[in-house]
Amino acid sequence: MTSILMIGCIGVLLIIYFRKIFIEHLGKKNNLVHKLKNANWFQNHWLSGLFLFCMNAVLFFSTGLILYLLIFFPIPYLHIILMFAAVLTSILLWIAINKAWQGSKRNRIKMSVVGSSFYFFLLILFIYWFVTIKPSYQGEDIFMKGFGLLFGMVVSFVACITCFVFTASNQNIKKKA
Repeated sequence: MTSILMIGCIGVLLIIYFRKIFIEHLGKKNNLVHKLKNANWFQNHWLSGLFLFCMNAVLFFSTGLILYLLIFFPIPYLHIILMFAAVLTSILLWIAINKAWQGSKRNRIKMSVVGSSFYFFLLILFIYWFVTIKPSYQGEDIFMKGFGLLFGMVVSFVACITCFVFTASNQNIKKKA
């Protein structure tokens, strides 16, 4: 489990490092980009940040629901494929929002902070649960609960940073002549 988490973190770090290439190529012919660019409300940094916050919440909770439903089907490794698809979907959403934003750099950062704060609040919630973890009955081993919460903290921290970096980075990529 730890190796999968570390491979995922390294993969996300590589995606962040090469984000300009992804943003340049993946956001060109996207219907969501065109719809958001033409929406007047999206150019307000508070409303677009709230939109990003809500989309992050929808993606997170829908992934959690599908993972819960997969408990009832004994198909090996399907949950890993789902998690990989959820990460890719989130990154594609963040690229679309990056490409659609047309405001100033300062307002872009505000929008990114508001939108990525969903994962920050999730991180705070996981930390609170981790600190206040108690056994349900006498003699219960709470190691796996703590381990799961630690995984949740790492994932929410990485998602918060990745969301911020992808949405706050400037879309205008200038090549040196």
